[in-house]
Amino acid sequence: MQHFLDYTENILIGFANWVWGMPLLLLLLGGGFFLMVYSRFLPFKHFGHAIAVLRGKYDHPDDPGQINHYEALSTALAATIGMGNISGVAVAITIGGPGALFWMWISAFVGMATKFYTCTLAVLYRGKDSNGEIQGGPMYVIVEGLGKAWRPLAVLFCITGMFGALPIFQANQLTQAISDIVLVPAGLVKANAESTFFSDLIIGIVITIFVSMVIFGGIKRIGKVAGKMVPVMALLYFFAVIVILLLNYEEVPRYFAMIFSNAFTAENYNGDPMLGGILGGLIILGTRRAAFSNEAGIGTAPMAHGAAKTKEPVREGLVAMLGPAIDTLFICTLTGLAILITGVWQTSDANGVSLTASAFNNAFPGFGSYILMICILIFSFTSLFSYSYYGSKCLGFLIGAHRQFYYNYFYVFTILVGATSSLTAIISLIDGMYALMAIPTMVSAILLAPKVNEKARDYFSRLKQTKD
Repeated sequence: MQHFLDYTENILIGFANWVWGMPLLLLLLGGGFFLMVYSRFLPFKHFGHAIAVLRGKYDHPDDPGQINHYEALSTALAATIGMGNISGVAVAITIGGPGALFWMWISAFVGMATKFYTCTLAVLYRGKDSNGEIQGGPMYVIVEGLGKAWRPLAVLFCITGMFGALPIFQANQLTQAISDIVLVPAGLVKANAESTFFSDLIIGIVITIFVSMVIFGGIKRIGKVAGKMVPVMALLYFFAVIVILLLNYEEVPRYFAMIFSNAFTAENYNGDPMLGGILGGLIILGTRRAAFSNEAGIGTAPMAHGAAKTKEPVREGLVAMLGPAIDTLFICTLTGLAILITGVWQTSDANGVSLTASAFNNAFPGFGSYILMICILIFSFTSLFSYSYYGSKCLGFLIGAHRQFYYNYFYVFTILVGATSSLTAIISLIDGMYALMAIPTMVSAILLAPKVNEKARDYFSRLKQTKD
């Protein structure tokens, strides 16, 4: 049995490394850079207006859609601000060192332009599901915007999206955190494979029950829950990490400089060479972890933003643009600095969430890991709530909205799989699916970019006339 599991894990690792090659890097990073330049940095110039839209200044209850701008961003952030920010960053630093953060920043910066385009398109080319409800997302953008001849590309997105949206990574890392931070130190579980598997299974069952109570309520319930929990989790985590940085303030400048210097020397990179060398491996690593964290160009967030109540596609694109800035440039950076300045990335053999827990415990001996545990619970559950919505929409597009609820049964079952499986296998599977999801998302965004620019010029022209 163990031989079969090892064989499966090797296949998944090989598949993820293969699909995350030069073509995808050019499509994701190069495509994002193209969109940023093609827009003439237009979305960045209207950051203040995006905040005003997010605050509800332009909300109209009679607009088409299901949730308001704030709830749409909260739902998207509930998925992106999660274990990718806590354990995903730890994985990046474990393999790539400080320089991995730099390439995560680059990916996030161009990802802001990507989010603007993909989420504007998600509202501009909304379609109707088999129940007659308005829906958004890359699959509808492809069919409504590019035409029915492009439907195979939409099908590819939906098939890979159902697997990319699975909760296995969140369940795995939440289970690991509960075991390592709470159960093992308390002596409730022994740190051996047999007892750990049993306890992981019990934790997985509890998570499954709790998540099921929320996700079967649909997007409106998810939006309301996420809208309340996202600000709480972001503030709690923010203040905890700020204290860590203040306690180690003398180390911040040195490690901040290392992020830039190591980005081009790959001095602390210990992964496999890619694109001809270790620097290529570091760039791929940073891009993969940023994509996993903020999902820019992957296509999940447009499904949430496509449900926003608005008649103005550009407004939702501007709100969506804030996602990578909040998620990667802000929260991932805080996590990365906490891991670096406490020195645990060099002194600990831990990986994933356990490494971040070590950083918290180093800063707050005796209780730091428990502070992180509170944050992890909120981060994980909000992610678990949101991803089910994405996968069910993908299934609904393929076999009809009246059957999409079947996905939720599959979804909650895989929580048990994630809770009891290897982190390496899980993260490789999700990385591979994200890579395949990015192909239809980015292709449609680049081909339909002129339509977005046209809508943006019209929108800002009308906005200017209104102000005048």
